[in-house]
Amino acid sequence: MKRRMPTLNALKVFEVAAAQGSFTRAAHVLHVTQGAVSRQVRQLEDQLGEVLLARRHHRLELTAAGRTLLRGLRRAFDGIELTVRAVQQQQDRSRLHINAPPTFALRWLLPRLGRLRAAHPELEISLTSQTRDNLVEMGQLDCAIRFGDGEWNHLESSLIFHERHMAVCSPGLLANRRPEEVELSEHALIHVLAAPDRRYMTWQHWLQAAGLKHVEVQGGYEFDLLDMAIRAAADGLGITIADRHMVSPELADGTLVPFRDVEIEGHQSYWLVTRAGQPPSPVVDHFRAWMQNEAERS
Repeated sequence: MKRRMPTLNALKVFEVAAAQGSFTRAAHVLHVTQGAVSRQVRQLEDQLGEVLLARRHHRLELTAAGRTLLRGLRRAFDGIELTVRAVQQQQDRSRLHINAPPTFALRWLLPRLGRLRAAHPELEISLTSQTRDNLVEMGQLDCAIRFGDGEWNHLESSLIFHERHMAVCSPGLLANRRPEEVELSEHALIHVLAAPDRRYMTWQHWLQAAGLKHVEVQGGYEFDLLDMAIRAAADGLGITIADRHMVSPELADGTLVPFRDVEIEGHQSYWLVTRAGQPPSPVVDHFRAWMQNEAERS
């Protein structure tokens, strides 16, 4: 039966134009001319008998009809993408495409991949750590590791482990003194950035648990990756708050030592996430079970 609907190309052009808020930016994304985008949207509006995108100075704004159509299109395109992904998985059942934060990938996952291979020799891994790899938008990803509270729109989450925060530094920084004999004010504090203009609150939470008051935390060094903060501490630059899971090798070989015997549970955790409604996948199920087993071991 012939479907009475606009062409998929016109619908896709409208979706991109609505997301970009500009015919020019949509043309850049779609690798076509600005005129081609404008014509497709105008023809779609003529066919539906509704204005979908209102031209407001140099920006496009969705009308009520446009918002209704966009919601339906996104649901439909998401369904198509999941179906295509399921077909692709039938052709490549043993390869798992994962995205993970850089520090987690380097310090926790990579050292354990040998055990994953021993447990599942048939499983092949493609691992990326670019933060722009959004699981909802990137069709080639099977799953991802995310850091947070476990609540993300359109994603299903399985807990891997909670953070365990501790203050660590190079043993050379203590100058042969016991940690409790050293004042924090003697050394720089090392911070990890949650955003370009905002730090994680790890120092404040740890200081409160340690019962240390009137400590100046405004100064010190800032890094956008926990891995860099850990390496800076190991090099003697100062003292940082780190997740015990991420510094276990340094604690084991003495490169880092606890600054105080205080360890607290962090406010965020690591989660394995998949798309909501994603078809069942044996490779994802195997990986999830292996991850949770490794977390229990550590």
